Amino acid sequence: MFSDRRASYKSPPTILTDKLLSQEARRTKALEEQKLRRAQKFDSSRQLDSFADLNLGASDDEGDDAPEDEPEVIREGLAGFASLIRSSSTTGPPHVDAVKESGQQGKKRSKNKRKRTKAKAIKWADKCMYAELLEMNEDNAWSDGLPTDLEGGWVAVAPVPVGKRCLAVTHQSAGVVGISPNTTLRSRVLGKMLLPRFPSSLPPLTILDCILDVNWRDNGILHVLDVLKWKGQDVGDCETPFRFWWRDTRLAELPKYPPPSVPFRFLPTPELQPPTNGSSTSFDGHNSVPDAYHFPYPTTFVPIPYYTDTSLPCLSSSVIPVARSSRQIPVDVPISAPLNPFSTNMPVDSPNPIPSQLATSVSVHVESDGLLLYVSQASYEPGTSPLSCWIPIRGYSEAGQHQALAPREGPLDLFQRLVQRRMSKQPISDNENIHEENMEI
Repeated sequence: MFSDRRASYKSPPTILTDKLLSQEARRTKALEEQKLRRAQKFDSSRQLDSFADLNLGASDDEGDDAPEDEPEVIREGLAGFASLIRSSSTTGPPHVDAVKESGQQGKKRSKNKRKRTKAKAIKWADKCMYAELLEMNEDNAWSDGLPTDLEGGWVAVAPVPVGKRCLAVTHQSAGVVGISPNTTLRSRVLGKMLLPRFPSSLPPLTILDCILDVNWRDNGILHVLDVLKWKGQDVGDCETPFRFWWRDTRLAELPKYPPPSVPFRFLPTPELQPPTNGSSTSFDGHNSVPDAYHFPYPTTFVPIPYYTDTSLPCLSSSVIPVARSSRQIPVDVPISAPLNPFSTNMPVDSPNPIPSQLATSVSVHVESDGLLLYVSQASYEPGTSPLSCWIPIRGYSEAGQHQALAPREGPLDLFQRLVQRRMSKQPISDNENIHEENMEI
């Protein structure tokens, strides 16, 4: 009791009240607030406030029937006089205004001195939609923690790879797309630049929610999780299934460019051991290439698969096994021949101008980290949100790090067992009841 009071000392009241609510209640509240903000945004875009002061004047019939002796009534709104009332109420004696102005100038000077010492906040800080851990409880017979609308109101994303969460932001560049540097990676928490600006095939004014692969130096992969903006068009306000469909469609239309031809580095690493037979072409630790090529920046944008069918049988038989497995992704790696910019053998007219003599395709092994669940009716919102839930394969320790060798089961194992228990509690369909009655007769 005393430890709880000590932990909540001087905490904001909103944090205390939100902790008392369940994750389901906070999720419902967040979804309602999001719908309200979306409706207000649509109303403001239609500019309904500009028609609030319009009044209907007297019709022609009323003007003919009215006697000429009566005075004419001017029908106007009071909105035009509001500015006069505000200006008269705010004005005061001149000496009082002079004292106020001098005091405000002194305050501004002191504030400017304080602002100089403080660091400027980066606009990309905390802009990713960060999921909450799904609160599951196997001991509670009334509520297991799984969403009540799990079978119809959610979208599953799996397998989520191991890596660093970031934002991929493209800028306007005067050079050629794919050659001129136009893309930066911003960290999730502080919004700082992870890599210098590098070239990519993404269009300008595009913002993607991504996961930088943990072995991106060896495979050059940037996993695309979600899309916020594409060519200046705001896609974050759309619902989850449409955003994922838009992501896959637009990424499939991007042209492929040859990877940068930098000298090979003959440095053996634990992930890339020299093969014994000399015939392997993959980066997966079990099989590797003879020469370790290191990418200077990500070159391959891979969307993470998503599943709109979140019924209990589909989760148990398809989604959860996929979330446990790893992926094999083809990646283009340059060969030892250097890139000749004056060569006339490059297929310029083809949509994917990758010369076969300059790059070779290898298979990359990507490990899975867990499963993500998104509310299908929710739009993208920055910060930690209950509208997205995270189910990792391995559990977390008290320090927040992954348990390398966990003696107990992970959250994904508990999620699978709760899904199977909910499947066993489902009522039998009418066809099965009729079949059982016929068997008894």
